[in-house]
Formats: sequence, structure tokens, C-alpha cells
Amino acid sequence: MSFSFEILLLILLVVTAGGAILVNDLISAVFILGTYSFLLALVWGWLGAVDVAFVEAVVGSGLSTIFFLLTLFGT
Repeated sequence: MSFSFEILLLILLVVTAGGAILVNDLISAVFILGTYSFLLALVWGWLGAVDVAFVEAVVGSGLSTIFFLLTLFGT
């Protein structure tokens, strides 16, 4: 069971990273990057690094997505 979950997370990470690169709309790219950061936080939590997972969830998924959107709408 755990092996399939790890493979699923790895596939989702690769798909979201590729999607953020290949998408043409910048807002979509920002949301895909936020999804990538959230999936990476799940990976860190699955590996047992709960402190790193928490920081990744707060900073990577939350703050950087908000800052990217503010910058995008400000330009």
C-alpha cells in the first residue's frame, strides 16, 4: 500500500512540475506551482520530516502563491 502511494506522489510531482512549465497562462502556472508545493509538503510529511512539511506547506503553498499572484496582478 505504501509503495503505491509513494509512486502516486512521485508521478503527481512530475506531472505538476511539467504542467507548470508547459502551460501558457501565468495564473494557471502559479496555481500549478502551489499544487506542486503542497504535494511536496505531503512527500516531506510521508518521509517523517514534519517540520519541513509544515514550512513547505506554509511558505511554499501559501505565501509564495499569494506573492506570485500579487506580483502578477501588479504588473
